[in-house]
Amino acid sequence: MKLLLLTTKKVNPYNNLAIEEYLMGLCRSTFKDDPDRIYEAILFLWQNDNTVVIGRNQNAWAEAKTELLEEEGGFLARRGTGGGAVSHDLGNLNFSLILPEDKFDLDKTFNYILDLVRSLGIDAERSGRNDILVDGKKFSGNAFRKLDGVGLHHGTLLVDSDYGRVGRYLTVSSEKLKSKAVTSVRSRITNLKAVKEDLTIDAIIEKALELFPGFFAPQAEVDRLDDDSFPVKERLKALEARYASWEWRYGRTFAFSTQLKHRLDWGLIDLQLEVADGVVQRAALYADALDSDYITAQPAHLEGLRFNSMELAEAILAGADSETNYGVSRKKMAEDLADLIRAEGW
Repeated sequence: MKLLLLTTKKVNPYNNLAIEEYLMGLCRSTFKDDPDRIYEAILFLWQNDNTVVIGRNQNAWAEAKTELLEEEGGFLARRGTGGGAVSHDLGNLNFSLILPEDKFDLDKTFNYILDLVRSLGIDAERSGRNDILVDGKKFSGNAFRKLDGVGLHHGTLLVDSDYGRVGRYLTVSSEKLKSKAVTSVRSRITNLKAVKEDLTIDAIIEKALELFPGFFAPQAEVDRLDDDSFPVKERLKALEARYASWEWRYGRTFAFSTQLKHRLDWGLIDLQLEVADGVVQRAALYADALDSDYITAQPAHLEGLRFNSMELAEAILAGADSETNYGVSRKKMAEDLADLIRAEGW
């Protein structure tokens, strides 16, 4: 049994997101005979400089002031998990917890982060499905993914971040603000240094590395690697190229003829349909929902159907399964989407 602890000084988001996905391929899962899958649990600690990271199913132009960001030397990145857009700088530490799906327990991974922060003298608490708070303010947003029998829980720790950049580069939906009954994003977040002035990112990294083995596999052999000792293979280079590509970051867009935008209790959704001759030619569904795999699959259920609310709603319902991820069942997501589509009366 082996664990991997990996830290990096690289601050390019495309490299770091590629490493994260590459590491999922090193974690033992149902692929027991794969010689590359040798780790029972993996911790990856990393930072991105001057970056806006959007969720897997979000519309880049709707979420960020992309031209301003890139004009000022920033990076627009898209991660492989769901959830909303976040701003990264060197005052923020990112963590990735990777485990086989049969051992992937969000209560346990959240408790690891809570124990880490509390061990540093900060009384943190989990809030909702994906936030961690101190004194009622958010310092950590989290997202999740399952891929090939492996689970990923990654998130942010705001330590000394210039989170005023949220207002400079992110376009925050008025629907989202209304749903949370707040008038300012800035008022909802805080840095850990505001609570503990002498806290450093290096101190958090060392404590995270110290606690991880005992929390997930006390008897395991530990590989502690960094930029100099971590091997770079062709697959990692290919993943980096994909994360850096325009196609992945922005994706194809089209002039839509119908749009349905609504805030549901599990996420803000934006359904766009291109219709010709009464038939849905192309569909796109943008959302900040945590179950990104479900969102990604929905447009295929709608393309080729008649532009009829009842038919489209039935297709959404027929494509649902009974799986529940991150506290919300796919059946409920399908029913909510179907209700919205039927209400349009197309």
